[in-house]
Amino acid sequence: MIRVFRLTCLFICFLPLSLTPLLEPQASSGPDLDLRLEYRALQPGEVIKVTLSGQVPISQAHLRFSGEKSMLWEEERTGDFLAFLGLDLGIQPGDYPLVVTAQLGDGTLGTVRKEIRVIPKEFPVERLRVDGKFVTPPAEALERIRIEAELTRSIYTGRSPVWLGEGGFVLPTDGRVNPNFGRRRVFNDQPRSPHSGVDISSPHGTPVKASNSGRVVLVRGLYYAGNTVVIDHGLGVFSIYLHFSRMLVEEGAFVRKGEPIGEVGATGRVTGPHLHWSVRILGSRVDPLSMLDLRLD
Repeated sequence: MIRVFRLTCLFICFLPLSLTPLLEPQASSGPDLDLRLEYRALQPGEVIKVTLSGQVPISQAHLRFSGEKSMLWEEERTGDFLAFLGLDLGIQPGDYPLVVTAQLGDGTLGTVRKEIRVIPKEFPVERLRVDGKFVTPPAEALERIRIEAELTRSIYTGRSPVWLGEGGFVLPTDGRVNPNFGRRRVFNDQPRSPHSGVDISSPHGTPVKASNSGRVVLVRGLYYAGNTVVIDHGLGVFSIYLHFSRMLVEEGAFVRKGEPIGEVGATGRVTGPHLHWSVRILGSRVDPLSMLDLRLD
């Protein structure tokens, strides 16, 4: 169940210029800003939808959270401003300040502050047996692994300034969904990084569709992930699909929600055919199932 938190504040800073840098606001009379937060839970691996509106026109807005700054996008239909935050799988419990600053039509700045209290979450351990080369890679594979890690890191830190999605997210394929996001994985008795997505078990060749509309930014075979497709949905939101037997899209193509992008396979580090589906938001690893509950229509 998605929770909605609404915060209305009255903080206006008399600085009519750019939103950069972020300045400390001064209390003043002026119009309200309405900040709404929607989320399933405030725990590691969850997504927060941020919506900002005001009683006077807002020309632009940005937020700061956990040391990162990002812009909000204006929805033409409603006039509201939208952004997404990811509580990374590795985030520590505690209070994290969220500061949203808007440049108003009269040239002043309005600022809303909210403390996000992240509560702990325990993830179980998952023990798996895989081909030894995916636990201790041979020397000749190390450079490839390094290059691929840099490539994907550069993609996930990209931030398209507009929202490309159409409505809510959907499951990308049919099959049994294993809610194993965040599990602490032990491969061949050796601890490795936690699982950053969910696995959907389906027969080899089962069609996989885009979970939402966006731009295809990666179509490539990767050492650990196998045949991989990454879709940029805008505003720092990316969906990732691994282990394809066949990839059906090209980099740079725009795909609509529900459009075929590949077929289930068993390439890369796997124990059998399935789809690994994951989501990154501004670089943070979030449970893709948390995206399904967001109201985006």
